[in-house]
Amino acid sequence: MPLRLSEHLEHDRPRERFWAIGPAALTGQELLAILLGTGTRGRDALAVAADILARGDGSLRRLATRPWAEVAQIPGVGRTKAARLAAAIELGRRVGSEAEPPPERIRGPADVQRYYALRLRDLAVEEFHVLALGSQSQILADLLITRGILNSSLVHPREVFRAAIAEAAAGIIVVHNHPSGDPTPSADDRAVTRQLVDAGRLLDVPVYDHVVIGGGGGERYVSFAEAGLL
Repeated sequence: MPLRLSEHLEHDRPRERFWAIGPAALTGQELLAILLGTGTRGRDALAVAADILARGDGSLRRLATRPWAEVAQIPGVGRTKAARLAAAIELGRRVGSEAEPPPERIRGPADVQRYYALRLRDLAVEEFHVLALGSQSQILADLLITRGILNSSLVHPREVFRAAIAEAAAGIIVVHNHPSGDPTPSADDRAVTRQLVDAGRLLDVPVYDHVVIGGGGGERYVSFAEAGLL
């Protein structure tokens, strides 16, 4: 029968190792075990942590793309511990996004990619954002419009421009991610963009660009403006 954490030698216990050598020296499995706190009957927190990592093929980044409801079903996890893990990963993502201050102005699609990549690159579903810009291309607001599969029925110009006008935007850039990792625009991406560009002309709130962020490291992206698709 596996040992409980309390039965491991003290210097082998994750929490004791945390205080002795610091979090950077711990494995991902040990860090997950600390978050879990406890295991389940016959399996300590380290064993449960190994099961959780296996859902991401040993990768914390891939684990972050798994549905948390699926992780909750692992024996010894449940909804409370799954929420704890999700919160920890989200905190790490936010720390990463704060590591480099956002650009004061958007000068091109590379600035858009840098602003969004850390937040969007590992998501399991698509998110559609509107970046509201001022007259000097300064960022006024980042507006989440929809979360889920992107198509022309879900992203309506009314919702996009209502939010942009509320921010007194001089123009907008629309952004969404492709969880598949391939940022190549789909037919729905093109249809949504055409609708928004046409509506923007009528409302005098131009759509400057549509940037699609790829998965993985987030370095891959496609700019409609650069590609001549606007």
